[in-house]
Amino acid sequence: MTTDTTQEQECVFCSIIAGDLPSDTVYRDDQVIAIKDNNPQAPIHVLIITREHNLESLNDASRLDASLLGHALYTAAKVANQMGIAESGYRVVVNTGEKAGQSVPHLHLHVLGGRNLAWPPG
Repeated sequence: MTTDTTQEQECVFCSIIAGDLPSDTVYRDDQVIAIKDNNPQAPIHVLIITREHNLESLNDASRLDASLLGHALYTAAKVANQMGIAESGYRVVVNTGEKAGQSVPHLHLHVLGGRNLAWPPG
C-alpha cells in the first residue's frame, strides 16, 4: 500500500485524475475513471484507473479491497458496452509488475477490443 504524497504527485494517473494532464475520459464515478489509452494496443483500448493511489498493483490488494476490485471489473463491462464491443468480445487485463508490462505503479485495468485478440497474449 502506498500513501506517499510525493509519489502521488509524480504519478501520471494521479495527475490525470486531478485534471492536471489532459485525457479523453469516457466514464467517471467516485471510485474510478475510464480514459482512452494514449498508446492503444487495439482499436478500443480504455484504462480503468482507481481514483485513490492506495494500490500500486494487484499485489497490494487485500480482502478489504474486494469491493473496489469488483467495481473496477463492473466498470470494465459497462465501458465495453458503452464503447460497442461487449457483443463482439473484449479482454480485460491487469498487468502486475514490470515483466508483465506494468509501466505505471497505480492499479488500473485495460479494456481491449474492436479486433480479434490473439491467445496467448504477447
